[in-house]
Amino acid sequence: MIKLQSPIEGRRTYFGYTRDIFENYGCNFSKNFEYDQGQFDTILWRDEGETIYLRMPFQVVDGELDQYNAVITFETPYVIKHVVNIGLDRDGDSLATVAGLGQFQEPLDKDGHIHDKSRWVQAGEKTIDKLLYSMDESLSS
Repeated sequence: MIKLQSPIEGRRTYFGYTRDIFENYGCNFSKNFEYDQGQFDTILWRDEGETIYLRMPFQVVDGELDQYNAVITFETPYVIKHVVNIGLDRDGDSLATVAGLGQFQEPLDKDGHIHDKSRWVQAGEKTIDKLLYSMDESLSS
């Protein structure tokens, strides 16, 4: 994991408005959330079973996350690499996997080693800058 220094950290905005803008840029709200915290993810690079993500976590400071007008504050964004097994799952119930009942496997490495860190820091910061620029009128410190 590579933590990024970014002006998005500590910024407040409305969840629904931010989600709508971020989705226009391919940055999605992660479905793995609690009502008081969540994250936006976007893919910076993917090759077969390896994916490098930009993740922008946030806390809900007013309202609940399923509300469009919930107020969120961004935390420190980071770049992370997931490595997944793209073959058949040989562990557990392989019959369920073949039948489509066990379609998702655990990543082989949820925080894989990232080569050329400066490249991904730059890519992450550039993406965040683009997102901030697109919503500069709605963010406040």
